[in-house]
Amino acid sequence: MVGSAPWVNAPPAERTAAERAWQDAKKTSSSFNFEFRIWRANSEVIWVSVALQAKKNNSGATTGYIGTAQDVTQAVTRRILSEQLIGLLDVAHDAILVFDRAGTVMFANDYAQQLLGTTSTPQVDEAVAQNLIQAIRDQVPREMLTGTTSNRWQGEVGFRGADSIMRTLDVVLQIVRDSNSTIQHYSAIARDITELKQTQDELQRQATHDALTNLPNRVLFLRKLAEALDRSRTLKRGVTVLYVDLDKLKHVNDTIGHGVGDQLIVNIAKRLVSATRPSDVVARIGGDEFVILCDGLGDEQVAMDVANRMRAAVTGRQMLQGFEIDTSASIGIAMANPTMLAEMSGADAAETLLHHADSAMYRAKQRGRGRCEMYSAEMSANAREKSALSSQLERALANEQLFLVYQPIVSTHTGRVAGAEALLRWRHPERGVLTPPIFLELAEESGLIGPIGDWVATRACADMRSWLDSKKIDSSFVMHLNVSARQLGDATFVDRTMTALRDARLEPHQLDLEVAETTLLDDGDGVVRTLNALKRHGVKTSIDDFGTGFSSLVNLRGFQADYLKLDGGFIRDIGSQGADDPIVRSVIQLAHSLNMSVVAEWVSSQNQAQRLRLLGCDFVQGNFVAEPVVAEKFVDDVEKLSRASTSR
Repeated sequence: MVGSAPWVNAPPAERTAAERAWQDAKKTSSSFNFEFRIWRANSEVIWVSVALQAKKNNSGATTGYIGTAQDVTQAVTRRILSEQLIGLLDVAHDAILVFDRAGTVMFANDYAQQLLGTTSTPQVDEAVAQNLIQAIRDQVPREMLTGTTSNRWQGEVGFRGADSIMRTLDVVLQIVRDSNSTIQHYSAIARDITELKQTQDELQRQATHDALTNLPNRVLFLRKLAEALDRSRTLKRGVTVLYVDLDKLKHVNDTIGHGVGDQLIVNIAKRLVSATRPSDVVARIGGDEFVILCDGLGDEQVAMDVANRMRAAVTGRQMLQGFEIDTSASIGIAMANPTMLAEMSGADAAETLLHHADSAMYRAKQRGRGRCEMYSAEMSANAREKSALSSQLERALANEQLFLVYQPIVSTHTGRVAGAEALLRWRHPERGVLTPPIFLELAEESGLIGPIGDWVATRACADMRSWLDSKKIDSSFVMHLNVSARQLGDATFVDRTMTALRDARLEPHQLDLEVAETTLLDDGDGVVRTLNALKRHGVKTSIDDFGTGFSSLVNLRGFQADYLKLDGGFIRDIGSQGADDPIVRSVIQLAHSLNMSVVAEWVSSQNQAQRLRLLGCDFVQGNFVAEPVVAEKFVDDVEKLSRASTSR
């Protein structure tokens, strides 16, 4: 309205601010500029910008003001929106940059200023910014700069900031052009993925490396082996795999502790790495199993020499945490052949070659440990046969193909039958009757030894009960059962054994459990604890196959058994030309001094039986005495042996 200030209809706060600014301008006769809102009759809000200049006379005195009022609604709206967008960009956790075609930064949000700033201020350091811009430009495809492809590009950029920390940025770049396709400026959004990349790299390393030794694991080893086999197709270079298995690591873990066992594994890993070439790959794929990839090695003799060098590197005595430990290893060697490379993919050939090396290592263990074996096709045939037999064994118990035979154990002094050893047999539908050496190891590996052992104990105790009920044997008769380390390692074995005795109404002293000397040596404390628990219940025990282990005196002293069973190979020459075996005599005397009765196995002649009786052996067992027979025929043999002893 005429005669009123232009801002008379502005909101109260803006009207007050305008009046204050107007009074300040009049005092100094300076120009006046102010923006305010007013409402139109239709309630529409518009922004008005008033710009006034002082009007002066010839003497310089201010006589009034003259100016303009403009509708600046659109400009103010755009400015407010721009400020809101900038505020939003400033709180973003990505660096947002706009720079012209010369590389000068035109805009940088708060995060970009921190990323590109100096260590003392958050202001953009032009030198640091130029490093980032140049790194982005170096990776942008040339076609984008010429305008022949898309104006958008995304990729990872390595960047070192003012703090000298190397970072990885995930950058999205947008090129802005005019109507003539001339570049006007660049817009970039950069996200710092340094920690994410480090985490991904660490997860990748953990997925492909062994945590204890930091060596490659099975996954990475097979990948590298497949790559080596693929290269060998064109380069015609040999590829060899060594499979290294430490001997008796379980014994170290059980007797000394897993801490020492882990330290031993780390030391072995270092020795293997030191003994190999830089191009070789050493990996740990199991608790005590290492594999070595020798790329370019195609000669069998050289491969055997390398394997023996690996074996020598890990064989010897180590001192760990005050414990002296003897270490050795069994090594299997497998070499890629043209047929494998021609018929298989790299991944399949890698799996096959590793399996071949494993088979060769297994053969090395079978032949005495601490040795190297080269893979042969015969091993695969044996492995396939073994696998088939293992699956058939699972069905044998359910199909009632297993049965027991009993071999009498006779007293050398009275000639009476003092007991019997229960011997397991498998009536195979295709291969006939199989003895334990053929399938017992398969039962151990598959875990079937547990249920099979329970069946043997139940069946043997039931047969003995029927013999007792028929008065064919007396209550002093002892049933001898063979048990393995895996059975004795089961926490429920003691309870299951006592249950079998109770179900057959037998006394504990009528059962004897035979444990091989090598089992006592390999599994020591765990086996002895179980056997001692059974002895407290009254069950008798035997040391079986005595004379086949590394040492016997320690076992005799550490485990007080009721019987000592001399291995057949130990007494083979007894009675030959009337010569006494001083070793047999000494062992019998030693066993008697420890309150153990001695049983001689595999007695095959009258001379052997007589000489053993003269040497003080308590019992004999073997085909000369009586062959193993089924339960129904066993009582007939008992009667024959009893009549023979009576006639003598």
